[in-house]
Amino acid sequence: MEVELIAITPNPEKVIERAARICYQSEDFITSESAKSFLPKLLAAGHESPFEHAYATFRIDGVSRAMTHQLVRHRLMAVSQKSQRYVNESNFQYVMPPSLSEDLKEEFKKDMEIIRQMYAKWKTKGLRNEDARFVLPNACTTEIMISANFREFRHIFKVRITKHAQWEIREACRLMLNILYREAPSCFSDILEFVKEQQK
Repeated sequence: MEVELIAITPNPEKVIERAARICYQSEDFITSESAKSFLPKLLAAGHESPFEHAYATFRIDGVSRAMTHQLVRHRLMAVSQKSQRYVNESNFQYVMPPSLSEDLKEEFKKDMEIIRQMYAKWKTKGLRNEDARFVLPNACTTEIMISANFREFRHIFKVRITKHAQWEIREACRLMLNILYREAPSCFSDILEFVKEQQK
């Protein structure tokens, strides 16, 4: 799994503070350090709409389509994903669930090879990628780019990094959270604490 930050709103904490202070007409209180104490107060008060003014874009690669099917259910995101309709998947890579024991891993690999042969068979029978893909597994790896505002990322992390979430999306979101925390700690420190509590 590879998670890469492609773009982020410059000075995101300052952008959010500026938006919020318009609401209260308190721009005179802005200093070089004021966002650090002001943004947690907004979150504590439940005033999260200003967090919609900051965006981040991530590229996520080497994850299964089973995982991305979950991720794209968060509809307040822009999504671009590798297309199995246009891309030939004859040499598809796949993700193996970590729950597989060593002896079952070999069996899983054999099943993936059978599916690879099935895909090739239907391609030789004249099916286009868009139809041959119907035999492909959710284990197929994919590449996806997502963009969302900070408020949406906060929501995604809250529901996808809990112990009840599927292991792969949990890991992808944990990596994104760590990156966003480095870029804008005042926006995500409470989520980081929430995650730590969930892991106890």
